[in-house]
Amino acid sequence: MKTIKSLLILSLWSLMTTGFAQKVIEGTVYEEVDGKKQPLPGVNVYWKIANVGTVTDTQGHYSIELHPTYKCLVFSFVGYENDTVHHMAEPQHYDHVMSKPLTLSEVEIAARQKAQYVNTIDPHIIEHITGEALRRCACCSLAESFETNASVDVAYSDAVTGAKQIELLGLSGLYTQMMTENMPNFRGLASAFGLGYVPGTWMHGISVSKGTSSVRNGYESISGQINVDFKEPQDDHSEKVFVNGFVNTMAMTELNFNTRVNVGERDGLLLLGHVGHNFMKMDGNGDGFLDDPVTTQYSAFLRYNHPNTGHFGCKLGVKALKENRLSGQMDFDPKRRGETGYDRYGIGINTERYEAFAKTGFIFDRPETSLGIQQQFTYHKMDSYFGLTDYNAKQLSYYANLLFDSYIVNTHHKYSVGASYSYDNYDERLNDSVMRRVEQVPGAFAEYVFSDDHHWTVIGGFRADYNTYYNQWCYTPRLHVRFRTHDELALRLSAGRGYRSPNVLAENSTMFASSRQILFLDTPKMEEAWNFGINLSKHFDVGEKEIQLLLDAYRTDFVNQIVLDRDANAHQIRIYNLDGKSYSNCAQIQLDYELFRNFDVSAAFRYTDVKMTIADSLREKPFVNRYKGLLTLSYAPGTWQFDLITQFNGDSRIPDMSGNATAVADGQVQERSPFYVIMNAQITKKLGEHWELYAGGENLTNYKQNHPLVAASEPFGNDFDASMVWGPLSGIRGYFGFRFQMK
Repeated sequence: MKTIKSLLILSLWSLMTTGFAQKVIEGTVYEEVDGKKQPLPGVNVYWKIANVGTVTDTQGHYSIELHPTYKCLVFSFVGYENDTVHHMAEPQHYDHVMSKPLTLSEVEIAARQKAQYVNTIDPHIIEHITGEALRRCACCSLAESFETNASVDVAYSDAVTGAKQIELLGLSGLYTQMMTENMPNFRGLASAFGLGYVPGTWMHGISVSKGTSSVRNGYESISGQINVDFKEPQDDHSEKVFVNGFVNTMAMTELNFNTRVNVGERDGLLLLGHVGHNFMKMDGNGDGFLDDPVTTQYSAFLRYNHPNTGHFGCKLGVKALKENRLSGQMDFDPKRRGETGYDRYGIGINTERYEAFAKTGFIFDRPETSLGIQQQFTYHKMDSYFGLTDYNAKQLSYYANLLFDSYIVNTHHKYSVGASYSYDNYDERLNDSVMRRVEQVPGAFAEYVFSDDHHWTVIGGFRADYNTYYNQWCYTPRLHVRFRTHDELALRLSAGRGYRSPNVLAENSTMFASSRQILFLDTPKMEEAWNFGINLSKHFDVGEKEIQLLLDAYRTDFVNQIVLDRDANAHQIRIYNLDGKSYSNCAQIQLDYELFRNFDVSAAFRYTDVKMTIADSLREKPFVNRYKGLLTLSYAPGTWQFDLITQFNGDSRIPDMSGNATAVADGQVQERSPFYVIMNAQITKKLGEHWELYAGGENLTNYKQNHPLVAASEPFGNDFDASMVWGPLSGIRGYFGFRFQMK
């Protein structure tokens, strides 16, 4: 089966690239500065009638396909009048010098940044969540950043710890490769709480890629990839001074800031800081447990950028985080834990995390040719207890990636080759048990990119990695194809294989927040799956407005998967390797439209079918909504902005709890969760050039799961279970905040 799938991918790649040799015009575009010619990057070069074109690279080089009916080649750049060259009929090398500098009177241009978009030129299926979208909701952290996105779901992992996890294509966030600035992050011990480690104000954008991604970033992407881009010292997203204050009705308060300074003429430093704390203990459902943990978090991020000047550029950064999280029963006193006869249940999680990274790039004189080195070091320490269970762990990780980019013959045929190395050292202590694990993964990859600059883009990649812990070679083929027509219709196809190295306890530490016995029936093996996807995007012009339509469908087939079985026994979590089928089918449609000036509407619907073999039976995976709808409305007249987000959540299967006597007696045994609706709203007011005030409400429908805890009155008994969570845990919440910025 594996061989057949590999042959299919390689055959499709060969078919798409056959016969694509094209006649082209290529050359360099210059501008004259003090009588000397200098290469000019970013010049639009296109055929006048067809509006088919390309853009010059960092060295001013361009290459554009010839067509027998296109006669006039246009060179366009801001600050110059358009230059038109006639009768470009034969393949040739043509260098052009821009002329006629354009002098303009003062003009003020105002435009609204799109909250989300899909680039029809990119061969990968990537949804870009911009800074505009992040400001439309209470985006306190990465966990709250997907409220306006129809593809990604965020839900509580359990009813006690406050941990959240994402879901993409109906699969757990463990199968989504989490990246920060194109480097893998939030693995292992950070899996459970990592979404809360990135403050919303630190980000200027998020990219969500469904299905398998490029082989350049490793073999871990199965259901998709989420990459976070932070503010940088030299771009417009990093204000000279920025301060954000936030408080909600749960007494959660936050203060975020960033400030930048120039170092010399080109270099820059940026410091980002975050302080968060909630003061209030609340028990809205009366079960005796905190609705939200009492959490205190401090984090800082210092980064330095040396932009590309000539042939060299680099980015350096260090991060530090400290978080204390306390949950459990309302009257739990952590100082009394361990006293003889003390019967209050509590959870305490203390985390320290430190990161350092370096990205170095060397640019060669040959166009589109560069060498890059990425390095990242992470230290994560977690000291925790869940009732009477102690779990203390440390993780030391190192990642390095070497990438060389160039082209063959011309820039229609680009390639990347490189090598990577990752190192993970875990030291876990569960009560009296000590578990140590060292995992090293050296690997190499190659990727070929064909592009005719308009219609076709084909990306074929292959990588080979060796995992020392599992003593296994991982071979990863991947293919991406994009076809784009003149009328803004883009069709994308993707296929590929992904692997994942599971560390069950480190990645699922919230399992300890229950009395269920954790039982390993097998020694875990590496997880492996194939993913196939198709995406269609189309832009329509309706009058002076634009409609964007997105359609996609994905299929994920697991070769091996780690099953966490909560169905076989209501008092156990049985962990074993997949023995049978496991798959996910996901289809989605989305429509984005500016109904009238400054009023944006986005509507989406998604259907998901996820099944896996659980206890020798192919069953629907628990806690996965069969469908989801999303409607977002945004209106920005002048200095005001009004945003409304409505989520429609379908039913999901709940694990069998008939063996839990307390759940049966209290009527908590359900086969399926109900349909429910969540609404969030926010109003923003700009006060002059520097100030913004915003206020809003979350879960305005006040819908919440009643009594999510099983046997809450006897947390040390055999029936206590905090894992049966399928909906919101808190009702209506209001919040207020301010932003101060100096550009």
